[in-house]
Amino acid sequence: MKSTYLIIGCLCLLAMAVMPAQALTAKALTINIDTSGNAQVDFQYQLTFAEQAAIFFNVANPSDELRNALENNLNEQVTVVKADSSSADVMIPSFAAVSQSNGTETITTPAFSFVNAQNQIQQSWWAGINSVNMAPQVMTITFPDGYQATYYNQISFPSVAHQIS
Repeated sequence: MKSTYLIIGCLCLLAMAVMPAQALTAKALTINIDTSGNAQVDFQYQLTFAEQAAIFFNVANPSDELRNALENNLNEQVTVVKADSSSADVMIPSFAAVSQSNGTETITTPAFSFVNAQNQIQQSWWAGINSVNMAPQVMTITFPDGYQATYYNQISFPSVAHQIS
């Protein structure tokens, strides 16, 4: 019986040793803009086993790291509603600009990029990761009237202006 456990344990160790290296991978980014230009952001991602273990053992706090990174890059105070090993929900006040002209309201999102975030991650405590992919497979911006702008596998995003009907 003990030899069975030993064999199973060795097979598990061998399987982990030959598994391809995984990395932090951005899955989906959803930005919902309200009529005031505030954004509710949902970011779905996949972490490596080592990163998940660090979160589990409280070596890293994704909520604090995310809040600090966003506040430093946006120069805005943000609220991290939830952050765990697979997703983060964040509120960003005044993310988009709201303007009025000739009775028409236009909401304009800023251009933004994850290039700096990707570089920071590669220099952080998990720098041993072989690769980091911060380009979400799908990124969707939803405006108050339901209009959506969608991008696929991009790391940088243009400003989007939309007239609210």
